[in-house]
Amino acid sequence: MNEWFFLLTAAGLFTLLIVLGWRLLPGERYQVLASVPVARRSGSQWRGINFTAYGALTASAVTIAVLFVLILAVAAHTDPAPMVLLLALIVGLCLPAARLVARLVEKKQYTFTIGGSFFCGLAATPLLILLVNGGCLLLNVPLLNMQVTLAALGIGYILGEGLGRLACISFGCCYGKPLHQCGALATRLFNRLAFVFTGATKKAVYEGGLAGVKLVPVQGLTCLLYTATALLACHLFFQGHYRTAFLLSLLVSQIWRVLSEMLRADFRGFTSISAYQKMSLAAIVYGCGLCLLPSSSPLPLPAIAAGMRLLLNPMLLLGLQLLWFGLFFVFGRSMVTEATLSFTVRQDRI
Repeated sequence: MNEWFFLLTAAGLFTLLIVLGWRLLPGERYQVLASVPVARRSGSQWRGINFTAYGALTASAVTIAVLFVLILAVAAHTDPAPMVLLLALIVGLCLPAARLVARLVEKKQYTFTIGGSFFCGLAATPLLILLVNGGCLLLNVPLLNMQVTLAALGIGYILGEGLGRLACISFGCCYGKPLHQCGALATRLFNRLAFVFTGATKKAVYEGGLAGVKLVPVQGLTCLLYTATALLACHLFFQGHYRTAFLLSLLVSQIWRVLSEMLRADFRGFTSISAYQKMSLAAIVYGCGLCLLPSSSPLPLPAIAAGMRLLLNPMLLLGLQLLWFGLFFVFGRSMVTEATLSFTVRQDRI
C-alpha cells in the first residue's frame, strides 16, 4: 500500500468525523446513547444509568490510536508482541492516572484529565520500554527501538487526543470562553464556527451557565490541529525521521495545551497557571531530553504494507474490540447524570 493512499484515506475519514461532530455534537440529542433501568423509583418509574456518546467517542479515539501505533511500529520492522505488551502497560497506567490526577488537581471525584494522564504516561514510558526489552532479552525476542517506539506512541497520543475531543464536544466539557469576552478579533474569527451548547446535562450549561451562548470552539480547534499534526508526523515517520515525528507530536500538543487553556472557561484548578499547563511545560523539557538518547544503528524505512497486514490478524481485531468495550464501560457510564424512565404499553398495537 502506498503511503500517500494511507494518509489521504485516513485524512478523509477523520475530516468527515470532525465535520459531522462539529455540526451535530453540541446539540442535546447527541449526548446520551442509551439509558438502562437499575432501580424502581415509584409506580412505573425507574432510575436509569446513562451511557454516553462521550464514552463511545473516547473508546473509539483510543482504539484508533492504539491501532495506528501498532501499524506504524510494525511498518518500522518492530515485533508486534512486545509492542502490544508495552501498550497494555501504558493503558493500564494511564487509565487510573486520568482520574487520580484530576482528583488531586481539581478536588473532584467524578472527572478525568487527559493532560494529567499523558504526563504520567510520558514519564513512565522509557522505563516501561526498558522493562519490556528486559523480557525480550530473556525470551530472545527482538528489542523495541527507543526512538521508533517513542515516535509511534507520540503520533498515537496526539491522534487519540485529537479525535477524543469529539467526546468533549458531546459532553460539553473543556468548553471555551464566551465570544463576547474575547474581543472583536475572536468574534470575527469564530462567530460562524462557535459552539452553542443546549441541554441541561451539558457541562457548559450546568457548570458554566452558558446555555445558548456562543463559545470559542476550543475542542474543535484542538481536534483539527492534533489530527492534522498526527498525519504530518506519520509522513515524517514513513520517511524514517523518527525523532522529528516524536518531537513534532510532543511540541504541538503540549504548547497548544498551554495556550488553549487561556481560551477555556471551565474549571482548571485553583491557580492562575494551572497544574496541567505546568505539566505540559515539564513534558516538553522531558520529551526533548528523550530525543537526546543515543540511537541504535539505522533501520530500513518503514513499509506501510507490512503494518496494514495487521488488519488481517483476527486476534488483534478481537483484542481491539475488547479494548473498545472496556473503555466504553469505564468512560461511558455517566457519573454526573441519571435518567428517570417509565414504561407503557402501546395500546394501538395490542
